[in-house]
Order: sequence, then structure tokens, then C-alpha cells
Amino acid sequence: MRSFAFNVAYWFLSIGYGLTAAFAALAPGRDATAWVIRRYVRRMVQAMRVFAGIRIEVRGKERLPTGAFIIASKHQSWGDGFATYDQFDDLAFVTGDHLEKFPLLGTVLRKLGAIVVNNCGGREARDSLKQSGSTAHAEGRRILIYPEGNLARVGEKFRYRSGVWHMYRDFDMPVVPLASNLGLFWPQEAYEKHPGTATLEFLDPIPTGLGKEEFLARLEAMVEDRTAELIAQARGGPVVPSVRVLAPDEAARAKAPATA
Repeated sequence: MRSFAFNVAYWFLSIGYGLTAAFAALAPGRDATAWVIRRYVRRMVQAMRVFAGIRIEVRGKERLPTGAFIIASKHQSWGDGFATYDQFDDLAFVTGDHLEKFPLLGTVLRKLGAIVVNNCGGREARDSLKQSGSTAHAEGRRILIYPEGNLARVGEKFRYRSGVWHMYRDFDMPVVPLASNLGLFWPQEAYEKHPGTATLEFLDPIPTGLGKEEFLARLEAMVEDRTAELIAQARGGPVVPSVRVLAPDEAARAKAPATA
């Protein structure tokens, strides 16, 4: 019953605020659209608590640096974006181009200043990150990115992609790793929800100036190790390291027949 009630609220809020945001996007600037989206996110987090019984505990905000920075987050749940966006007044975020397929959503994303990239990665995605991210950087906004590029199951991880390092290097901004166990309570995009207290924890910022390999290794270790600890705390069991699996695009390439 909780899952049904939340999903009704989810679609009611998404359709209502989505249409409102589309109309707000007709106004000059992005203030009107951002105002609508902030309230949409706030109501969605409330709906998670009231209908699904999922409470959000946020730790580590005292670690956040002043000024602009990049948040590199674990991504196990569709609810991650709502829970994280709710912590900031103005947040730019990196999202896959699949969201532009939804009616009107592409217009809203562009108005918000979202950084839309090709889900398959590569040079095109890096160019998009640099071009769109430079605008957010110039405006002094915080930027949210999911380095794995996909929703992972609890206990699994994908390869950490280099897009976050290119932003870190090009914009000379610190990166704040973000660990989360929300996937235990709202797994990926699943209909079924599980009541409880989910934890988001901002970790110590990674200072600027690291090389690519060192940066990515440190980021992955910080996010994955702390995420595993948060999962163990919620389950009341031992810490189990996440297992590396192929991302959807990697699996598709692996299955593709070789060409001469």
C-alpha cells in the first residue's frame, strides 16, 4: 500500500509541476523555472517520507567548501536526485540525453541550465560537459554529477567515467564525494519502496591538482567504501565491498558481433 500511495503521489506531483515548469520556462531567465523545480523537489522528498516512509538523513554538510564545487555522487536510486537537489538553493546537474525524450522536459532542462550529455559517453559527452558546465561554473553554481553514468544495484558498481575528472581539471574546482544508501529503500527505478531512514553523506572534498588516474581512484574508493559502510549500518550486518559489473553500454558492446 505504501508503494502504491507513493507512486500515485509521484505521478501527480511530476505531471502537475512538470506542466507548471513548462509554462514557467516561457518567462525570461531561469528564476521562475528554478522556483517551480525547487518546490517540486521539496514536495517529492515530503512524499517519500509521508507515503513511502523513507526519511532522509544528511551528514557532512559542514565539509562543503565555500563557493562553487562539483558533487560526485553514488547513484543507486531514482530518488538520489530529489534528495540531493533538496539540499541546495541552486544546483546544476549532469543528466543523460534520454530525459530529453519526454515531452516538454527538454525545454525545462535547458531553462534550468542542466548539463545534458550523451549517455554513451565519449568525446561528444566530454564536449557537452565542457560547454554547458562552463556556464554553470561562470555563474558560481554547484554541479552534481553521477560518475558511473547509470543507476547501480545495491552492492554493485560501474566503471567511474572520466567526465568528472575533465570538469575537475578544466574548471579547477574541488570535488565533494557523496555516498548514499538510498538504494536500499528505493532501489533504482523500482515500484516497490521500503520504509526506513536513508543516509546521504558528503565526504571530505578532493582538492584540485590531481592527475586523472589518482583522482578517479581516490574518488571511487571514497564513494564506494563509505556507501558500503552506510549499507552495512542500515542492514545491521558486515561491510561488503561493491562488485564491479559492466555498464549497459559496455555490455552491449561486449555482445555485439565482431566486424571484419
